[in-house]
Amino acid sequence: MHLVYPAVLSALLFCTGLYGVLARRNAILVLMSVELMLNAVNLNLVAFDVWLSRAARETLHSGQALTLFTIAIAAAEIGIGLAIVLAVYRNRGTSDIDRLRDTAESHDGDTPAAEKAEATA
Repeated sequence: MHLVYPAVLSALLFCTGLYGVLARRNAILVLMSVELMLNAVNLNLVAFDVWLSRAARETLHSGQALTLFTIAIAAAEIGIGLAIVLAVYRNRGTSDIDRLRDTAESHDGDTPAAEKAEATA
């Protein structure tokens, strides 16, 4: 099999994940898109490892070892990410990223609404 096929598939997966990160509003869908991007990187690592091992006649398989580390890091990332999303959902009642940014806690004198209320009083 040629190197082009897994490389194109990996690029498509990565672009799909990137679109998901940039366009989604739900935090869980953003985490799933990050996982899709990491899997695209894993596919590239394995494909280039097989290609380089055929060219050099070596059986080191360092790309596959790096893929195992990437999978372990991705599992830890999704565990911590889901814990943070659940904690935020319990505190704020939503996992919508835009609403979380809008409902950020601010000090009393920092908001323009508080300044308008003081000016009219």
